[in-house]
Amino acid sequence: MVESGLRVVVASRNQIGESPVWSTAENALYWVDVEGKSIQRWREDDNTIRHWDVGEPVGCIGLRQRGGLVGARRSGFFFLDVATGTITPLFDPEAHLPDNRFNDGKVDRRGRFWAGTRNFIDTEKAAGSLYRLDADLSVHHMEKGMRCPNGMAWSPNNKLMYLCDTWTRNIFVYDFDADDGILRNRRLFVELPENEGFPDGLTVDAEGFVWNAHYNGWRITRYAPDGRVYRVIRMPVQHVTSLTFGGRDCGTLYVTSASLRLNEEERLRQPVAGNILALETGARGLAEPQFAA
Repeated sequence: MVESGLRVVVASRNQIGESPVWSTAENALYWVDVEGKSIQRWREDDNTIRHWDVGEPVGCIGLRQRGGLVGARRSGFFFLDVATGTITPLFDPEAHLPDNRFNDGKVDRRGRFWAGTRNFIDTEKAAGSLYRLDADLSVHHMEKGMRCPNGMAWSPNNKLMYLCDTWTRNIFVYDFDADDGILRNRRLFVELPENEGFPDGLTVDAEGFVWNAHYNGWRITRYAPDGRVYRVIRMPVQHVTSLTFGGRDCGTLYVTSASLRLNEEERLRQPVAGNILALETGARGLAEPQFAA
């Protein structure tokens, strides 16, 4: 049974909605449509929606302290000035790998932007890497040999970092050195059964519980800090892609979804696929960090 109280916030009909980010300053939700090659924003106060064309597949975004957004698209890291629509390219660490592109990413609480790459031609290839973009715009190679780095987040005490490798069905956890931005001691947090889909976007609430969106799984799972399943939320969409807490009290769970590759029968079965959904879960999230540049 689908979770009661679930509602459509934006009938966006995205191909692949991803990377939702809540801006407390604007009381607004930002997200991307990967294959739609766009960044979008919904403001709660006036229910307005705005789009920015990125010109190529865009994987992820984060807020900036100086205003606007930092992001990663097929051709690398970039800034977006949301007032003018100007895109400033920064650096592409994988310009020599034409079959790779950036996927998911997020800003940590020290203002660094993390983003992963994957091979978008062959999902079996473990050709993906994880990068860290610092405030001085230096880029650091943090992890390699992944099929699809995805769904990253940090524990409330900043001592753990979670990272999905989607196509292996694994969610990993690392010891995290917040001062130096270093990952150590990777181990398995959760491995999803085949009938539950693939681990996609991820967030951590104020109690340290891990919320994961299941691509091809029709659900969201809330995991206890020890990896036990604490709650399962059934969704009306097959491809749940990502999620974040937002709203004035950080108590609303906003969820992105995908409609790409659904046939006509599947679209009729899930008419809200690709939309932005929301529900009140009783949990509270943490304010979104901003890139320190």
